[in-house]
Amino acid sequence: MGVVVSQSIKNTVATYFGFGIGAINVLFLFTNFISDTYFGLITFMLSTANIMMPLMAFGTNNTLIKFYSIFKTRQSQNSFLTLMLFLPLAIIIPLGLIGHLSFNTISNWISQTNPIIKDYYWLIYVSAIAFAYFEVFYAWSRVQMQSVFGNFMKEVFHRIGTTILLFCLYYDFLNVEELIYSIVGIYLLRMIIMSIYAFGLRHPVLKFHKFKSLSKVLKYTALIIVAGSVANLILEIDKFMLGYYVDIEKVAYYGVAIYIASVIGVPLRSLHQIISPVTAKLLNEKDIVELKKLYQKSSLNLYIISGFIFLLIILNINELYMLIPEKFSGGLIIVILIGVAKLMDSILGNNNAILFNSDYYRMALLLGVFLVIITIGFNIIFIPLFGINGAAFATFIAVLLYNLAKILFVQYAFKMTPFTIDTLKITGLIIASVLVFYFWEFPFHSIINIGLKTVLFSLFYGFIVYNFSFSDDITSILNNLKNRLK
Repeated sequence: MGVVVSQSIKNTVATYFGFGIGAINVLFLFTNFISDTYFGLITFMLSTANIMMPLMAFGTNNTLIKFYSIFKTRQSQNSFLTLMLFLPLAIIIPLGLIGHLSFNTISNWISQTNPIIKDYYWLIYVSAIAFAYFEVFYAWSRVQMQSVFGNFMKEVFHRIGTTILLFCLYYDFLNVEELIYSIVGIYLLRMIIMSIYAFGLRHPVLKFHKFKSLSKVLKYTALIIVAGSVANLILEIDKFMLGYYVDIEKVAYYGVAIYIASVIGVPLRSLHQIISPVTAKLLNEKDIVELKKLYQKSSLNLYIISGFIFLLIILNINELYMLIPEKFSGGLIIVILIGVAKLMDSILGNNNAILFNSDYYRMALLLGVFLVIITIGFNIIFIPLFGINGAAFATFIAVLLYNLAKILFVQYAFKMTPFTIDTLKITGLIIASVLVFYFWEFPFHSIINIGLKTVLFSLFYGFIVYNFSFSDDITSILNNLKNRLK
């Protein structure tokens, strides 16, 4: 796992740096510089664009990862890459025409509860295009085994840009409407920069020639649209449906809680950038032995790291909510439920990469469609009953069922599971940490309390993980760090 570990560490550092900037934006700048209504509007817009993104990309970002390694000649690679560049337009152009011709019908429906959405409806479409082609260019660089710059652009660039824009708003260089347009502009700029970098790694040579496996590629692409949409729907449908059922400012309150919990998923996001093409290569070579090792190692390493982040959040959540405006502090249940859901995602390791890059991707598609229906149904039931907490319950149940189904199917199809005896040990460590540290309270300022508990818990968790050598990869990293400190 040398390349995987090296680039994953770099990606994790960059991603957490980006999430740190994002935390400042979400917890402090948005909550103080902009009204709850506009904060909720921005959250709704970007979430809806993320839901549309897999459709706009036409699945090409996943198709690039799965099939690139099977093409051995430059001509076949160029023909394949040309198709990947132009295929998204087959969806983007017709959807744009439909959206233009049906503007009043769609915008009136989507803004029934919150009329403010109607004025910014078309920005959702533009943002979705920016998201889609960014993912295409990012996949282009990932198949060249270069993921670090793309990860920086994906996790850091737009957050720094948003920080600058929020301060421009605060000092009256921008008004709120200009801020919203400028945020969309940041995503468009990110897409352009990513395209320049990707084409620098592998210059596009346009070849409109039929190539071997074309029908197989197109079939996979058409089906993976739905599979990719499933993943984004499970993550984003709650915020979209909240915008339909409740006042738009409540989407902002929910978004703050979701952002806090989403930090737990950062290691998985970082690992996925490089491990997906590696998994595809092992599957194409039918190297099941190495695939199983990668499956179990990725699961264990992610569980240890994500478990640590999960505990840092849960142990400090009460103090953290004391640092932000009180109206945003009603999301404790949301943080816990979504946090556990993110932890469940992490324990699956590269399960998604195995399913989506194997010949069993159709099953992942069927499972996903079924669970999206369940998710929407649960949201329809729970949101009117429990408000924003109802959306969290719906997401938690959907993720639990989806992950369980994926584990069982990989076990059935490949005769392997991500779990080892060390998985059980880490579970015991997480439970023990909650029992030992959650009820510790210090009589100081919240920032000092968070710092003290974080240091004490980190020493405890690190000591246990290191001395019991739960993971060879993490022990090796800690040994290298210890040697450098010496």
